[in-house]
Amino acid sequence: MTGRVVVLGSLNVDEVWQVARLPRPGETVLALDSQRYAGGKGGNQAVAAARAGARVRMVAAVGADEAGAAYQKRLEAWGIEGALTVVAPGAADVGEVRTGRALITVDATGENAIVVDPGANGCLNESALDALADLGPGDVLLCQLEIPLGIVAAAVRQAAARGARVVVNCAPFAVLPAEVVAAADPLVCNETEAAAFADLGLLPGSWLVTFGAAGCSWDGEQYVAPLVPAAEVVDTTGAGDAFCGALAAALARGATRAEAVAAAHAAGAEAVR
Repeated sequence: MTGRVVVLGSLNVDEVWQVARLPRPGETVLALDSQRYAGGKGGNQAVAAARAGARVRMVAAVGADEAGAAYQKRLEAWGIEGALTVVAPGAADVGEVRTGRALITVDATGENAIVVDPGANGCLNESALDALADLGPGDVLLCQLEIPLGIVAAAVRQAAARGARVVVNCAPFAVLPAEVVAAADPLVCNETEAAAFADLGLLPGSWLVTFGAAGCSWDGEQYVAPLVPAAEVVDTTGAGDAFCGALAAALARGATRAEAVAAAHAAGAEAVR
């Protein structure tokens, strides 16, 4: 039996605004259209892994609101086991906590700009680690950095100690303890993030650097991404999440690096369409 993908990460409600071009500082532009989606890097990657055929558990936090309830139903519809912490009103010092939100503007070329309100994601605490107690060899823990970094670090240490494979998508960029970075196999980052880790002298178990449409490299081995014609690019939002989720799913079923990257590239190409 193949392993599971356990995603520790964020769940957000995404408000996506279509614009002719992204606004300059101080400028107001009119939206051409708007949509509301379920998002967050954690949720996106969990769904991508499920779409790729993996057994998936989502470990996250939502607010005691309509958005949180809707997200739980969405995960269930995808067959994703949800170990969700519901942050009730008054449970945090700031009072009522809503499910995380993101405001995303997307221009005519598919480029985007994103602002995130963490909401309940910022309240995820060590009680969430109970959902990782049955991790073992063959399983994959997939993390991003939209939740408290201390929880990410503790989860990585726990998963590594139990023999599970750890995949860390270092987005948004943040500095992690050296032993946490070393446990990542791979650490998935873009060129800028990779340079920042290198400058700090932090070395992961393996390094997967993404170059967008140009593909990626894994410990120096180059992999070419499938070409997506510009006319077919609708929105680049979430392409990296699709890549990471499909990558983790492939690794959980025992794929080689080349096979896992091919699956990840295919998912990313589908996402931008």
